[in-house]
Amino acid sequence: MNLGNKIKPRNEKKNPASALGISLIVMYLLSGVMLLVLAALLYNFELSEATVRIGVIVIYVTSGFVGGFFIGKQMRDRKYLWGLIVGGIYFVLLFVLSLLVKSGTGEVLAFDAVRILTTLVLCGVSGMAGGMVS
Repeated sequence: MNLGNKIKPRNEKKNPASALGISLIVMYLLSGVMLLVLAALLYNFELSEATVRIGVIVIYVTSGFVGGFFIGKQMRDRKYLWGLIVGGIYFVLLFVLSLLVKSGTGEVLAFDAVRILTTLVLCGVSGMAGGMVS
């Protein structure tokens, strides 16, 4: 009996579900830390709304890139696709969370399709770029 084919090498790629979960946790932790820094800067320097929007975009792109890079390192093949997937899931979870928060405050849910699509593209493309670089 040949066991050579049944024993996995130590450096084989990870399970996709655990790799996605770990990458998303890393992305949200990074986002949280960066949002705290942005909030501190907003408090101390009274930043304009445009500056805060740019800061949020930088946070989306940085988190997406890091998550794509992280999952690309773990999966080792089709890195760009895994980066796109993790960026898309990151966006969907952010979108659902923001819907839940807004509906809990009683605010009228108004959708800006251009902003939603732009954020989706930013998250997906930055995740894909991170996966390609890994």
